[in-house]
Order: sequence, then C-alpha cells, then structure tokens
Amino acid sequence: MIPLSVLDLVTVREGGTVAQALDITVKTAQAAERAGYARYWVAEHHGMDGIAGGATSVVLAHLGNATSTIRIGSGGIMLPNHTPYVIAEQFGTLAALFPGRVDLGLGRAPGADGRLAQALRKDIHAAAERFPNDVVELQARFAGQAAGGVPSPQAAGADVEMWILGSSLFGAQLAAMLGLPYAFASHFAPGALDEAARVYRDRFQPSERLDRPHFMAAINVVAADTEEEAHYLSSSTDQSFVALRSGTPGRLKPPVRDYRAGLPAPARAMLEQVRSVSAVGTPDMVREQLEAFAARVQADELIVSIATYDPAAQIRSLELTMDACKQLNSCPAH
Repeated sequence: MIPLSVLDLVTVREGGTVAQALDITVKTAQAAERAGYARYWVAEHHGMDGIAGGATSVVLAHLGNATSTIRIGSGGIMLPNHTPYVIAEQFGTLAALFPGRVDLGLGRAPGADGRLAQALRKDIHAAAERFPNDVVELQARFAGQAAGGVPSPQAAGADVEMWILGSSLFGAQLAAMLGLPYAFASHFAPGALDEAARVYRDRFQPSERLDRPHFMAAINVVAADTEEEAHYLSSSTDQSFVALRSGTPGRLKPPVRDYRAGLPAPARAMLEQVRSVSAVGTPDMVREQLEAFAARVQADELIVSIATYDPAAQIRSLELTMDACKQLNSCPAH
C-alpha cells in the first residue's frame, strides 16, 4: 500500500483545555512516528473552541522538538490570513531547526467565518484572489530571490516541501500549473474529489520540484478491536460535524452508542455524505477500505484524519491501522 500520513486538528475535548490538547497532539505525533507514518500535519483554524492549532508554526516547532524523523507540516496554512513574507520566515526557520522534515501545505480559504477578517485587520477575500501570486512569491523567497527588493534570509535556500491543498477544482488546477504536489480535503468535503484528482493529473506540468503528479487524499479513519467499538468511537467526530453544520460548533464530545440512528433524517443524510470518505472498523476492515479508496482515486499517498474523545483510543487506532498494513506487507515503514 501507499504511504500513510496523519492530519491533526489539535482537538480540544469537552472538559479539557488547550494545554491538554497540545499534550495529546505531541503524544499522538510520537506514536505516529514510532508506527511508521510519513508525515504529521496540523491544520490552521481560528475562532473555534474545539480546535487549538491556529498558531500552526508554533505548534509545529513544538512537535519538531518532540519527534526526530517524521515529517511535520501544515495541512494547511491558510495563506490569505498572512503575508507570504511572514510565512517564508516562519517555515524557513522551521526548516533550519528540523532539516529535511518540513512541509508547507497552503490553502486559499480563511479557515473561519467572516468575522476573522476584522480580527486580522485584513481583507482576506481580496487576499484569496491573490493566492496564486502569493504562492509564487513564496517559491521565489525559498529559492533565495528578494521579492519586492526585500530579502528573506531565513527562507533563502530553505528545504521546505510546498503543497497546494484544496477541496475544489481551483487548487487542483493551480497545483498542476505550478508542478506542486496536491492534497485534497476529502475527509470533510468529498464532493469534487474524483474530478479534482483527474484535473490535477491531466493538467500537471513538470517542474524542478516534481517531475510527475503526486496526489494525496484525506480520509477519516478509526480502527478498533471490533467494528462496533470503532463506530462508537467515531461518533464523537460525527457529533462535531453535525454541530458545525447546524451552526453550533464546540469541543469534541464523548462518544454515543448508535448516534446516527437517533438523528433526524436530514441530519443523518448530511452526515453520511460529509463522512462518506471514511474507513471505520477492525484493522483488516480499515486496511481494505483504505486500499479501495486509494485505488479509486489513484492516490500516491493517503493522510488519515482521526479524533477520538479518548486520547488512548486515538493512538491505538493509528497503531492498529499501520500494524494491519505492515503484517500484510501492504504498507511500507518510513
């Protein structure tokens, strides 16, 4: 099987704190490194009580110090919230601290609602329109060019692996045009997945960075000793999606037995669509679902998104998933 990586939202659990969420993320990253996952990515979100990864580069520095071999990166940095110069400095510094281990995944969305623009003192909608140009500026700064006549000493020559992230055809087209690897957020927005994968491959133009397309797709994963237990554990994330779509997002709640069965039909249909890209069950079931999903989209890599209320179950799910792959010689160690 293809390489597996991990996406972490730095989830804050009901009754927990941001400090506890960060501690859980460190322990999960260390477990992922031991298990053999290729990358550990943290997502930038703002103004959400249940997600603590907003200061993404700071979290990555913490993770880099707590690990030694796994790649660390952003999944992603929402570039309209920032200037390319600042991101070049931050990730150039990370690359100096953790050589050969830093990924910079870039997204065009702000990662929060419209109130964020006022909090950031920035026109993020106009910034989103500049996203392609800002990506090119970042490439130039990492290449040692002084864009606008102002050098970026921390960024110049930094070994940072840049990715384009997306959930629509826009990101697929941009990644293809620039010859960059592309990651699709199918774990929560699967609608355009198959078409985006096709567009990216069909339009890919080789670059100095990449001579062929490299496509990574995200999938929700929960593995446990029994199928019933896996579905029980995954109900915490189900609750989060329902709360988000109903305008009442909050912290990750404890699991609920047969949660979906108790939902009104419209909410259940919404949840089944949003969570359609998932692998939930015993380790062998999860492995089969991952293999089928990878074959469907011809993925070069998969990134698994997992958040269970019990941190130990979260780590065990990652371990069970990788162990199942390794035992069947399907998944290489990294």
